[in-house]
Amino acid sequence: MRMESASAENRCKSGVEKMKKIMILGASMSQVPLIRAAREEGLYTIVASTPGDWPGFAQGDESSFTDISDPEAVLREARRHEIQGIVTCCMDAGVPALGYVCEQMGLCGPGMNAARTARNKFLMKEAFRKNGVSCAEHRKVTTEEELEEAIKRFGFPVAVKAVDQMGSRGIYRCDTYEEAGNCFRSIMESSKEGYCLVEEFIEGTLFNGEAMLRNGQFVFCMTDNTEAYAAAVPTPVGHSFPFEKEKELGEMARREMQKAVQAVGYDNSAVDFDLLYRDGKVYVVEINGRAGATCLPELVSMTYQVDYYKALVKLAMGEPVAEMFRKPSANFACLSHILSSDKEGRLLSVVNWNDESDPDIVEISVDVKPGDLVRKYTNGRDRLGQVILKGKSLRGVKEKLEEVRRNLVFHVEG
Repeated sequence: MRMESASAENRCKSGVEKMKKIMILGASMSQVPLIRAAREEGLYTIVASTPGDWPGFAQGDESSFTDISDPEAVLREARRHEIQGIVTCCMDAGVPALGYVCEQMGLCGPGMNAARTARNKFLMKEAFRKNGVSCAEHRKVTTEEELEEAIKRFGFPVAVKAVDQMGSRGIYRCDTYEEAGNCFRSIMESSKEGYCLVEEFIEGTLFNGEAMLRNGQFVFCMTDNTEAYAAAVPTPVGHSFPFEKEKELGEMARREMQKAVQAVGYDNSAVDFDLLYRDGKVYVVEINGRAGATCLPELVSMTYQVDYYKALVKLAMGEPVAEMFRKPSANFACLSHILSSDKEGRLLSVVNWNDESDPDIVEISVDVKPGDLVRKYTNGRDRLGQVILKGKSLRGVKEKLEEVRRNLVFHVEG
């Protein structure tokens, strides 16, 4: 009986060895569609993340309890598993490790220097400045004296930014010396770099760019509208396509996006851009070497009628992807929106009167359940769920969103 069991185990191992292996960095909910796509492509999936009750671990073939922010640790695991590809999406923590592994193992993906540069806001802005990318003026600040000098140069308001935080965390708008000093000290206590970034604050309209690069060329490059949470520093809570300013600013935006990827050195990667326009001019706020969050992969999928998660997997495995992306769908619009609460308390119930058989409702998902503590929205960690819609016009999907929101009620105590 033991011999039969060992024989079956050996056959199983032999089958795994014949399968190509891909490592997915991150095991949170945002990685689940990526893991599923990789398995549907016939790949053996190793899901890497720190230990925890992460949903991605249950979706993969094998779990690797690894700190994905540690490039050397990820490389050790990648070599141990003899992977042929590595990928992540919607999060920044694993991007430097991804670039490091690709460079050290000769895999298809961004290089180590590009990934490191884009992960550090100061290095990124320096690369932008040296290569003529339109962006806010900036200064590296290590002391309160340097902070005061930077403020005198730019005037209020200024943006004070941690250079090594993910997303919109560690970014502050400051209108007084007192605010700037408090934010500077808070950043310096938590930052591993020992300095922060101070920028001129450009008042404008935030929008987004999504693209994929293969062998130095854009496979696709699209711009879309960003729905921003109203705060001192706006943060994305939704996106929609087509871009409302496409005729006036579309080509200008794509030129700046091209200059930005060349400045940082990105290639063979998905790329996400935070952009801003004011007075007919486009500015690049940030560039990230992975697919964007807030349902952007789903919007790309619908816009180009592809499975974007599978495209990310194919790219990581060095397979051709250009044929997957043709012209965006005509007479088509789509939208994503993060559900949130305007108050804090215990969730009593969720009531959904929406007809989810409506063909324009792609998804209504709720991440919380009665009894959970709901926080007033400040960032993506406070989300209650998400809505994805499609239709024939941008106006139509925006009207549909208002209808969906009216018919979805979160009862919060207090």
